[in-house]
Amino acid sequence: MGESSTKPSGYKEYVAGLLAGVATVVIGHPFDTVKVKLQKHNTEVQGIKYRNGLHCTARILATEGVRGLYTGATSSFVGMAFESSLLFGVYSQTKQLLQGGVQSSGPQPQVIIPSAAFGGAIISFVLCPSELVKCRMQVQGTDSLVPKSSSYSSPLDCALKTIKSDGVTGIFRGGSTTLLRESLGNAVFFSVYEYVRYYMHLNTGSSYHSQLTDMGIGILSGGLGGVAFWSAVLPLDVAKTIIQTAPYKSSPTHPFQVLNSIYRRAGLRGCYAGLGPTIVRAFPANAAAIVTWELAMKLLGIKND
Repeated sequence: MGESSTKPSGYKEYVAGLLAGVATVVIGHPFDTVKVKLQKHNTEVQGIKYRNGLHCTARILATEGVRGLYTGATSSFVGMAFESSLLFGVYSQTKQLLQGGVQSSGPQPQVIIPSAAFGGAIISFVLCPSELVKCRMQVQGTDSLVPKSSSYSSPLDCALKTIKSDGVTGIFRGGSTTLLRESLGNAVFFSVYEYVRYYMHLNTGSSYHSQLTDMGIGILSGGLGGVAFWSAVLPLDVAKTIIQTAPYKSSPTHPFQVLNSIYRRAGLRGCYAGLGPTIVRAFPANAAAIVTWELAMKLLGIKND
């Protein structure tokens, strides 16, 4: 995998991460809109139930057009750019710090897992308000049970109305669930990414890799990492959607309490609501993120160990 600079290079990892975040939203946001609508509608007692992700997508396209699939994308672009910049930057620098400048021959779980979990915990503070606004915007369009009178005209309007009715802490509703999802999920994501990348580089058998080989490895390692992330933490994500889009301030905010009530009402299938579009989104969105990140790191002159 070549010689690597283990000295943290300051801002560059954060710039590469920011570009990865933008790529994630461009590719992944339409899938995310479908996932949120499935989670909201298919766990509710009344209202329309979607048969599957395709049925939901067709409903959105028929009533709102392509623009409907990018509802709430503004807050997503801002949130993901910050979040991705922080996640990849903190992960890279914590990993370098824990390795202590020692060149390792292969992935070290005792370095990868804490670095990824720490990065995940930090970004949850950026992600929580951004995702609250995004989810509340996404659930109010097609087939929504949200009355028109209480709908939001823009992400800013949503944030201000939330703060006005629930106080500043209201914008951080679902914070502990987000922290749990991001810490666990990113430990899984980076472990899968590092191991798949390592073994694929080994099996290509040459120290010289073409741009195309590197991109192929990036697509596969990033895509599989993304699928592993969501397979591991989707029930926590379902709980977070329910907590953040609940109409009443007094609604429960404990993830396991929420999951328990979803399980009683909709079974295991309810706890994995939105699995189809989530997994379908996870591969291309995370592949795009990793390919963009690795390419940006290369262009910025950072060797990725």
